[in-house]
Amino acid sequence: MIESSAHPFDHLVLPTGSLDAVRSRLASLGFVVAPTGIHPFGTENACVFFADGTYLEPLAVGNEQMADRAIGEGNVFVARDRLYRQTLGDEGFSAVVFATANADADHARYVEAGLSAGEMLGFSRAFTDANGNSDTASFKLAFISDKEADEAFLFACQRINAPKIDRTALQAHANGVTGILEIIAVSDRAAAQIGLIATAAEADASAGDAVRLPNAVLSVLSSEDYASRFGLTVAPSPDLRFTAIAFSIRDKAAVRRLLADNAVRHNMSGNDIVVPPAPGQGAAFIFRETP
Repeated sequence: MIESSAHPFDHLVLPTGSLDAVRSRLASLGFVVAPTGIHPFGTENACVFFADGTYLEPLAVGNEQMADRAIGEGNVFVARDRLYRQTLGDEGFSAVVFATANADADHARYVEAGLSAGEMLGFSRAFTDANGNSDTASFKLAFISDKEADEAFLFACQRINAPKIDRTALQAHANGVTGILEIIAVSDRAAAQIGLIATAAEADASAGDAVRLPNAVLSVLSSEDYASRFGLTVAPSPDLRFTAIAFSIRDKAAVRRLLADNAVRHNMSGNDIVVPPAPGQGAAFIFRETP
């Protein structure tokens, strides 16, 4: 395990072919989904916010022409999203994003390490809460990736302007989820991927199969270990492939009742409730009871 003063993770990007499918699927899992957010480069999202300050970003392509233009202009975010979709399809889990106070410094580190995925990106978009109150969110992003990998990427996100909006209603999930405990990836070259993640998060790279971030653990498992731990199958790959998200819940029995009432297929793996990937969900969702 890697212990460090690493960047915390900020959010997770989940490509989807339809935000309508996201809203339907995630509602059946007991999540509140925020109003649609429109990016100025052709993509759009429907985020799920948590009380610990992290969030999920289900991401769809709302305007193909704008996305084409953005890629032509060197927009790494849109280019990597398209590369993921071309490789693995429109549904999945493409990126882990780390919070940073200085994206410029992160970009410089990525360039020096020979792992920069391209030019930085700065942008703003409107944000609306569940009550219709609006504000502007502004970000600066720095990207990192294994040069030959097209199944996943990572980036550092600096929030230049955080919306001054009460998100309490958006964080009151029927399933009781308050945050994310673990992010799980699969690779047959775990040591190399740990090094990449450590660089992305400014963590110390040492022996182990996980990076301990300030607010979660990012584990890299072999496909065999992943199957053994969660009862799910994923194709072996030497590259980094994000596969599952473990959420913190307070009442396991309540979540099992909610899933049964909504006819959501799930299984138990030890004390974990495991929901396999589905359209609008992307990754495997794991509900884990914590004190």
